Amino acid sequence: MSGEKDLAKLIASMMPVLAENEYVFATLEHHDYQQLEQLSPIGTFHEQEGLTVIVRKEKADELHIVYSGVFKCITLNVHSSLDAVGLTAAVSGKLTQANISANVVAAYYHDHVFIASKDAEKALAELNDLVQHGIKSYTNWIN
Repeated sequence: MSGEKDLAKLIASMMPVLAENEYVFATLEHHDYQQLEQLSPIGTFHEQEGLTVIVRKEKADELHIVYSGVFKCITLNVHSSLDAVGLTAAVSGKLTQANISANVVAAYYHDHVFIASKDAEKALAELNDLVQHGIKSYTNWIN
């Protein structure tokens, strides 16, 4: 499997980038591929209750999709291995210190952190602080 596994290297080389778009999480109890094509989700996950979709807010509004919460996405621009241990914990731990909720989605190349829109700039600053101070700032917090 490709990608970096060393946590210290992952944090040191991570370049968090805040997307301009706003996103929502919604669930579709019944769906078809035509609806999914219209929604153009950036992520999906099949759950027992229905299909969770992550879509741009304006698309959900346009198609009258019910959601609660509006999020911004911070992409951790570092190619992390899906076998890497601790990156999600370090990121969520750093954001926990700042009382910021994080919804992390791991994709093949990068991790993506969905943050309430109102907290997005603060979250980006916290993650940049983690990069600047490295793994020590995280391990000090958990000890």
